[in-house]
Amino acid sequence: MLADFDDAWGKIGIQLNLTKTMFMRNGWVPDAPFSLIGTTISEFSSYVYLGREVNMMNDLAPELGRRKRAVRGAYRSIEDVVKKTKNTRLPAHLFNTTVLPALTYASETWALRK
Repeated sequence: MLADFDDAWGKIGIQLNLTKTMFMRNGWVPDAPFSLIGTTISEFSSYVYLGREVNMMNDLAPELGRRKRAVRGAYRSIEDVVKKTKNTRLPAHLFNTTVLPALTYASETWALRK
């Protein structure tokens, strides 16, 4: 199937980047090496796709950990200003524009139930 895609893309001038191509195997596929044009394609149990960490178990714990680290980094970037300012509206505005988006990025793709 991947070879068919590679052939179709080649006809319109698009090349498949085999060094960046990876795949994730589900439980129904036997363990066997996967290759295209003599190059072995890398297998991963989890990877980041469109800003969200995807894994075989559909476990949100690693993704929530990534979000927490992003929030800490976003807060550290505004921490000095928040502590030094006397304006009460500025910290709220900075929180809403830096910390909140870091926390909720890609949250619309999170599963609400197990």
